[in-house]
Amino acid sequence: MAKPSLFDRLPVIHQLRQSVGLQRGMLVAGLVLTGLFLLTALLAPWIAPYSYDQLKGPDGNFGAQQAPSGAHLLGTTVGGYDVLSRVIWGSRTALLVIVVAVALSVVIGVLLGLVSGYLGGWVDRVLVVVADAIYAFPTLLLAIVAAIAISGGQSGLWPGVLAAAVSITVVFVPQYFRVVRSEVLRVKAEAFVESARVIGASTNRIMFRHVLRNSTRTLPLIVTLNAAEAISTLAALGFLGFGIEPTAAAEWGFDLNKSISDVAAGIWWTAIPPGLAIVSVVLGITLIGESLNDLADPRLRARRRAGRGTTPADAVAATQPVTREDLGEVQ
Repeated sequence: MAKPSLFDRLPVIHQLRQSVGLQRGMLVAGLVLTGLFLLTALLAPWIAPYSYDQLKGPDGNFGAQQAPSGAHLLGTTVGGYDVLSRVIWGSRTALLVIVVAVALSVVIGVLLGLVSGYLGGWVDRVLVVVADAIYAFPTLLLAIVAAIAISGGQSGLWPGVLAAAVSITVVFVPQYFRVVRSEVLRVKAEAFVESARVIGASTNRIMFRHVLRNSTRTLPLIVTLNAAEAISTLAALGFLGFGIEPTAAAEWGFDLNKSISDVAAGIWWTAIPPGLAIVSVVLGITLIGESLNDLADPRLRARRRAGRGTTPADAVAATQPVTREDLGEVQ
């Protein structure tokens, strides 16, 4: 059997080649929605008709709650901002929060999980108790408390992004901590780790060279699901009034909050676009995460192979545990 090319082994390409049927449709739909979100966020300054805080044009003020027209394709908000521009610029704010929140969560959660699982003892007990205590709090309530403590509720773009990201990070760190800790406890009992100790490898080398790289296989799945949750948490914070000032950046949750009174008056164009943006991004990222989770399940791989005409022995072999050689562990 020919060895797959480097292009075929790329993460997204590899998963696409593995997927079939409805699973492939879910993955493709998720990639399309997420790709549109990323392109919109990156190209916001060039595709948005106006700035996120612009209230007037060459002909004067835009006017509040103006219906969709040639000048404003999705109308204007109660504050007099262009709805389409606010939605486009809001994608950039959402992307910034996702990147910062997920990066902080991964770094802090992975390091704490690695130290806790490998060292054990009183360090492990203290970290487990703290993580469980944080995990027991309602997610949104904890994020609100953290946002108030960090920024006092509302602030400018970067202080607001950092406040929202840190508040989301506080919620996500226990998840990464628990996943990595359980994997470290399993990996450190393997023979190759004991061999590294016997030959005199330092603790840091064993932890980061041997244990860590074999304990983070499932992190991409958690990252995608947490990215979707980060969007929801950011929108909830903005909707409740703990987000970013409208003159500092566009934020979907804040705009959705300001459109509540418009809905009762029959003004739909101020609420549907930001709400649809939130739903689309969360749906796209969730579809990717769920598809990757299914593709990581050996039982589903066995069904796919059986459906492609492989022998029963191949299908049974696909359900067997992954060996150290398959994982490519470095001793």
